[in-house]
Order: sequence, then structure tokens, then C-alpha cells
Amino acid sequence: MDSTLTPRKIVAYLDEYIVGQQAAKKSVAVALRNRWRAAQLPQDIAREIIPKNILLIGPTGVGKTEIARRIASLTDAPFVKVEATKYTEVGYVGRDVESMVRDLVEEAVRLEKKKDAAAHGKDAEDAAIQKLGEIMWPTKKTETRNPMEIIFGERKRDEQPAEDPEKAERRAWFLQRLRNGELDDRTVEIEVRDKGRLSGMGDNENVNQISQMLSSMMPKQTKKKKVTVRMAKQILTEEAADDMVDMDLAADRAVKNAEEHGIIFIDEIDKVAGRRGASGGPDVSREGVQRDILPIVEGATVKTKYGMVKTDHILFIAAGAFHVSKPSDLIPELQGRFPIRVELQSLGREEFRRILTEPRQALIRQYTALLSAEGISLRFTEDALDAVADIAARVNRETEDIGARRLYTILERVLEDISFDASDREDKDVVVTADYVREKLGTITDNMDVSHYIL
Repeated sequence: MDSTLTPRKIVAYLDEYIVGQQAAKKSVAVALRNRWRAAQLPQDIAREIIPKNILLIGPTGVGKTEIARRIASLTDAPFVKVEATKYTEVGYVGRDVESMVRDLVEEAVRLEKKKDAAAHGKDAEDAAIQKLGEIMWPTKKTETRNPMEIIFGERKRDEQPAEDPEKAERRAWFLQRLRNGELDDRTVEIEVRDKGRLSGMGDNENVNQISQMLSSMMPKQTKKKKVTVRMAKQILTEEAADDMVDMDLAADRAVKNAEEHGIIFIDEIDKVAGRRGASGGPDVSREGVQRDILPIVEGATVKTKYGMVKTDHILFIAAGAFHVSKPSDLIPELQGRFPIRVELQSLGREEFRRILTEPRQALIRQYTALLSAEGISLRFTEDALDAVADIAARVNRETEDIGARRLYTILERVLEDISFDASDREDKDVVVTADYVREKLGTITDNMDVSHYIL
């Protein structure tokens, strides 16, 4: 983690993408900074300082997942999002809880491979150009050795026939055209690796190891594919870069990165919080899932195909709406492993108004960019934005509160006809007013029974 990422800077970064929820932003910012602080300490002390896991409590659509995703991208740390409802006791029917750690390590390996591949970028590109040149303009390979040469050894390098200088010059000119992109629009048939073979790995680590062993023993499967030269260069460059990566070193770094900087976001943890005192029924299974999650969060060693991974210093962020259950319905041991609890507030009209325009990924910017592909210049008036925010707040208040996700539904309804006619419109300047918004949504919002189904 960058030493310049102070809690204040982390919150400022999150403010660019998430409206409100300052308490939650401060909590995760402090948790991240504490990881950097621990890394500056002597090893014997740092080992004793475990991350303070966070429990985010709040209704859907208020920014819980977005906070976790943004801090992962900010720190360039391995990050996985899992749903507690996907797991069952000891993996029966559902997934085994240890698979969340294996998923984290896979993500860490992907990040390391990406870094190493980028370091080999120029060499990989040159290798791809040479391979593509051989496909499009193959060199003639003539066998001039007699049987005795084949039996008793290779012919000396200086005895190999030299390539015709004129042909060599023409071939170099051809490769230069490939590099310059002059042939990018041509179609070429290449052989690519079939990544789908033996890719269906489950959560059982023994099965994974057998599959990996079989994969290494069997020849690499390839398939022919017709693509443009531009796409062929990209595919062959990626394959060449993968071949140049030292997987043993990358895997070792990935395991260490996952152990020291990994973040696991457990969503919908409230769905496995059973009512206390219940006996039998589905609550038993929920408590079983909690007890399976407990050692992972508490600190355990998980076997993966890249080696043993310790979870002691992985940061766990759990989130849930807790509409029906309460955090106190979690088993006491699991409650104790999430000492930082933050309640996120429901979004109101003012927050909706800001979400439409302020964040980097603001919804209005997204729709404006989408329609600009058709040459449409889309603009919302200020009163139209107010109308959208008012309707979103009202529908959330009178039906189910789904937070900012309500804005997607409303904007899709408002812009449906404009999106449908965009490619055929003669007038490319489109202004959405408050009257237009009410015209599209008036009859729906007046009848809450209809709103339940449409908005």
C-alpha cells in the first residue's frame, strides 16, 4: 500500500464514487491505514496485529459493495466478493467456505501474472509479430541433410543455407507493415490455446490437484480461429507474455500478497444469521455455515493449488441489510471477529439528486455517453433531475427501499422511447424536462400497486 494514502485521502477518493456514508468511509480508511502501519513495525510485533474486520449494516443499494470494491482498486490488493448464501455446511449442495480463500489466491495470481506480462510487453509483442509473420508468410524449410547427418548429429550452424538477401529484405518489410498496423483489417486463421479444457474446477482441492496433474501431462489443446490481424496480434501477444511469466515466482508472490493484503467481502451475511434459540429447521444449517466461516475469519491455514495460505491477516468485510435478523443473531464467536460495525444510512431525495450527476460514474453521464454513440446529444434540465430524485425517493418510501438501484429502473423507463428511436431520429438534440419525466412516470407513480411491478 502506498504510504501517501492517508485516511483523509482514502475518504476523498471514495467521495468521488460514493455519495454520503461518511462513517463507513472513515472506518474502512482507518482499517486500510492500520495495515500500512503494521507493515512498518518489526516482524515480531506485526505478526501479533491482526486486521480489524468490518461489519457494514444497511439496506440494499446504499453503497456497501461499492465501498469494498473501490478500496480494493485503490490499493491494488487481491479482492473477491462472495455471498454467504452460496455456502452450506461442509460444502453439502452449496460451496465449501474455504473456496473463498482459494478464489482470493486465484485473483492474486491473476494480478501477479498481469504485472509480469506487462513487464514482458515489448518482447511478447515482438514474438507475436514473428509468429504472425510466419503464419501469413511462412518461410520455406528445406531438408538438405543426408541420413548420416540425421543419425550422428546436427549440421553446424555455419553450414545452414543462408536466406536469399532479397527475400529477407522483403520479409523484414512485411513484418514492419504488421507492426505499423497497415494490415490490421485483414483476416487470418491462427491456432489459439483452448482454455476451456479442464477448466471446470470445483471446490474440492483434491480434484483440483488431479485436474492440474492431468493438464500438465496432456499436450496443450489448440483450436483454429479466424480473426482480424489486429485481434490476432493481441491474442498472440497475450499467449507469448504468459509463456514468459515464471509461474513459480508469480505464485509465491501471489500467496504472500493474498495473505498480507487480501480483502474478502462477504455479502448477505444477515441471511445466515438464524434466530437465536431456534431448534431444528433451516436455522441449524445457517448456524453451521457461520461455524464453518468462523475459523477462516479467525485465522486458519487453507490448502490451495499454489500452496498453504494463512488467513490471519486477510481483511474481512461483511455486509448485510439485517431487516429480519440482527447482528446479535450471529453466533457470539463470529460477532467478536467483526469488532468494527458501521451502520449505513438509507438514501433520500438529496442523495439521489447528487448520485445522478456528482460521482465519476454518475448515471446521467453513463446514459449520455451511451446515446452519444448514436450521435444523440442528451441533456437533462435541472428540474428533470429534481423530478427523477423525487420519484425515486417516493417509490422507495412507499414500496421496497432498494436504494440507488431505483434510479436505474426509473431512468430506463424515462429514456426507453428515446433509446429505441435514437438511430432513426433526425433531431439529434434531446432535452429531457420535468414534464417529460412526469409524462413517462405519472400514471405509474400515482398507482403504488402498479409501481410494485414496474418501478
